[in-house]
Amino acid sequence: MKAARAIFFDAVGTLIRLPRGAAYHYVEVAARHGADLPIEAVEAAFRAAWGELPPPPETRAPRPDDDRGWWRDLVGRVLDRCAVSPGELDREAYFAELYSEFVQPGVWAVYPETEPVLAALVERFQLGIISNFDGRLRAVLAQLGLAPFFQHVIISSEVGADKPAPRIFEEALRRAGVRAAEAWHVGDEPECDWEGGARAGLNVFKLQRPQNSLHDFVAALV
Repeated sequence: MKAARAIFFDAVGTLIRLPRGAAYHYVEVAARHGADLPIEAVEAAFRAAWGELPPPPETRAPRPDDDRGWWRDLVGRVLDRCAVSPGELDREAYFAELYSEFVQPGVWAVYPETEPVLAALVERFQLGIISNFDGRLRAVLAQLGLAPFFQHVIISSEVGADKPAPRIFEEALRRAGVRAAEAWHVGDEPECDWEGGARAGLNVFKLQRPQNSLHDFVAALV
């Protein structure tokens, strides 16, 4: 391979995480709206809804609602699986607050090795993020102090394509001005990050905590 010039990272599960899990926040926000949801039921419903809901259609252009409609559909499916009746919860008000919940300070956390690794790489490489998220990610990165490390933040809702589609990786390479063989993609998801990155021609680091960490990626570059 040619000498690496750019390194792209997945975001959630690779650089940042939800310490209490998504279901915790679904339950907490529901309680503020007068609904009592068992967290075990919400966890199961969230996993099922996440697995069955297809990604937004590929548009090759920014999606007009920043994928807000997709998230509303996901939340609705979770509530349906938990048998929450319309009279029990104002779904639109609940969704509006829940959507905002995930940009509140203290909701997200940085993995312990994230900042040392980024600091070790930022002077040698262009750094970027390739994420199946929406514009809220920018606020989260800023809150966590990670935004200054990245020259490129490629978000699926803004590109109109989700990993593992080649289009999102191609856009990342275009913005960085590098060939696929000159770039790495680091991530934790087998299909989206490993297979998607490899099919697009990038070098791939398979992050599998706790078997390895971002420190192992840095060592592999030496």
